[in-house]
Amino acid sequence: MVYIHGGAYSSGSGSDPLYDGTRLAARGDVVVVTLNHRLNVFGYAYLARLAPGFEDSGNVGQLDLILALQWIRDNIAAFGGDPSRVMLFGQSGGGAKIATLMATPAAQGLFHRAATMSGQQVTASGPINATTRATTWLKALGLTPDRAAEAATMPVEQLLEAQSAEDPILGYGGLYFGPVLDFRTLPRHPFYPDAAPLGRAIPMIIGNTREETLGFMGNDPKNVGLTWDTLAARLSPGVMRIDITPEAVIAGYRAMHPEWSPYQVLIAATTAGRSWRGAVIEAEERAKAGAPAWVYQLDFPGELASGRKGAFHTADIPLVFDNVEAPGSRTRGPGAQIMSDRMSDAFIALARDGDPNHAGLPRWDRYELPRRQTMLMDIQPRMVDDPRGDERAFFSAIPYIQPGT
Repeated sequence: MVYIHGGAYSSGSGSDPLYDGTRLAARGDVVVVTLNHRLNVFGYAYLARLAPGFEDSGNVGQLDLILALQWIRDNIAAFGGDPSRVMLFGQSGGGAKIATLMATPAAQGLFHRAATMSGQQVTASGPINATTRATTWLKALGLTPDRAAEAATMPVEQLLEAQSAEDPILGYGGLYFGPVLDFRTLPRHPFYPDAAPLGRAIPMIIGNTREETLGFMGNDPKNVGLTWDTLAARLSPGVMRIDITPEAVIAGYRAMHPEWSPYQVLIAATTAGRSWRGAVIEAEERAKAGAPAWVYQLDFPGELASGRKGAFHTADIPLVFDNVEAPGSRTRGPGAQIMSDRMSDAFIALARDGDPNHAGLPRWDRYELPRRQTMLMDIQPRMVDDPRGDERAFFSAIPYIQPGT
């Protein structure tokens, strides 16, 4: 079981205490591997169109992962692992990296199951947008495009600092660096216009959390005292990340869920519109292709530093690793170990047998259209067809290109 860490494509490490594989290995008689790879500008700054010798620069972070998988193929038997049953699992950016590897020819045959947790990659960055970002980064370094190669000689700290320049495509935030459709390492988008054929034979879990964006916004003081009059300003383009007016979002949710508060609408709309959307697309495209996918929605709540509770982004990590008491875990307390038993055993079952079903869960059906069967992971886990279907249908009317790509 090979874990790829999150942190978008810009930060993180395989050595986080939450990713300690000791309990998971002992629980399932599996070998757990975590790893590091090049991130941010070092892994994904695309200079191929600006300087010779940088042809693969937009995807070297992914190529590092492939090198790690090749090492596992050649060496894991010495640690008791089975090189014919390698499962990738990852949360957030880790899941996105896995989705990208499923469309990468050089990764074919190096892994045989996949599980993504709140991490999807429908589209990669186009090469022109990636070049525009690289040019903006170079400008922040004081370099013109014709001097791009000089970046390789500059101090690491300076290269990282220049990433804080405003993203010229998004118009907000720092520069996005992620996998690039370079037609070398990555010849197509992972899930556009369909599920990449290379990955269709790989059994896959696709998971998300019910209050995903609570993990990003739950501690924000801007949300204190939120009213219907101030909600529109909070649902800005930089928050929603799709081309829809906040007024339309508010009207839609007040019609669908008139009992909800402005704060509930904020978290639900940002979750459904920007975070959950990619997972829905991936599951639908795999269903259309007849590719096996089991979908879950985590409903079991964690607790943020602010005291707010919900199934927020990252809440499933300690459950899957059987690390609910580990430093950094915010999914603990009554019921947490029961949930961890169910989720970790499901991931172990997928790794071993290519199917996540086990005795501790109700029968987990594959995701198919039009039913959209989904396992709601909670103290009383249950299968539901098309959960939050009203929200899914509402946002399906808006064209979706993954933010940053």
